[in-house]
Amino acid sequence: MTRCISILGSTGSIGTQALEVADQLGIRVAALAAHHNVALMEQQVRKYRPRLVTLYDEAAAQQLRECLADLDIQVCSGMPGLLEAATLSEADTVLTAVVGMVGLRPTLAAIEKKKKIALANKETLVCAGELVMEAADRCGAEIVPVDSEHSAIFQCLQTCRSRDEVERIILTCSGGTFYGKKKAEIDRASREEALHNPNWDMGAKVTLDSATLMNKGLEVIEAMRLYRLPLEQVQVVIHRESIIHSMVEYLDGAVLAQMGAPDMRLPIQYAMTHPYRKASPAQKLDLLTCGPLTFAAPDLDTFPCLRLAMEAARKGGTACAVLNGANEAADALFLQGRIVFGQIPILVASALREVPYISHPTLEEILQADAQARAAVQTAYAQLQ
Repeated sequence: MTRCISILGSTGSIGTQALEVADQLGIRVAALAAHHNVALMEQQVRKYRPRLVTLYDEAAAQQLRECLADLDIQVCSGMPGLLEAATLSEADTVLTAVVGMVGLRPTLAAIEKKKKIALANKETLVCAGELVMEAADRCGAEIVPVDSEHSAIFQCLQTCRSRDEVERIILTCSGGTFYGKKKAEIDRASREEALHNPNWDMGAKVTLDSATLMNKGLEVIEAMRLYRLPLEQVQVVIHRESIIHSMVEYLDGAVLAQMGAPDMRLPIQYAMTHPYRKASPAQKLDLLTCGPLTFAAPDLDTFPCLRLAMEAARKGGTACAVLNGANEAADALFLQGRIVFGQIPILVASALREVPYISHPTLEEILQADAQARAAVQTAYAQLQ
């Protein structure tokens, strides 16, 4: 069980809830890291008194240094600061909840130090899953997923003696904001419309990816890497109620499901307490009032991002890094109001066509593919104007 933790992404949705869980469990906080939120980071630092704090943005870090001048706390910035937070000696667990490719190097650094990784950064496994899992095997570092779906699978696999017993993983999906609508209805959807998730309280990037179903596509790739299964053994099922968080079907036909109220504190806490369980303040599931549970197949014509993700998953290599980098760049354009909703998959598909493919990339080649994908999206965006 976790005794001391470093939280990368402490000012985001996962990070703030992780601090609530740490409070409940009496876990000491060694380091906090975020991008640029000075005000919230100052509040967190004054409450938890970590030894080290990092803001990735240098100007924000300098402002934080001035705000915390009365405290004896080291304030760092940039990638060196993230790496220091991820490898702090007293932390036995590192929660990686930063958004995007920026989480890859700190996660690898924490693995090299044999930390327990509470993983909430999809991009780490999507873009460099083979490298990350090889490093974890070599260093003896444990990776426990925080995403509700992967936590559910992780829990359902606890009694599995061999992956050969697994028939398939069934990833459940809320369907996002636009479930049930057709492509023509949502192609010009606004930022406000896209950022209204029916079940989960998440940041803008993750909520948007939920609306496009790219979030589920990234989770398909993540599941393949984390559980070492081919694409054919990973299925996506729409489950609007978000009560069943995912399932594992075994060879004999038995299907194990992990159920619970849609509250991220539950998987966050399990990542910290594994292999034990502790009482939680989260709402308990009441089967008598939760209503009927429904299931449906995803509509790949209306939500082509999921189809693009599955194609990248099948191809492997740098295709997954290109998919992720292009999606991040396209998401940013949409959130800035520079493109419409239906142009997100168009830009991602363009990058997948244009960026050269490498079947067995090194870390540097993965990072290069990510940069090329972002540049390709900017080029394709310019051509749309």
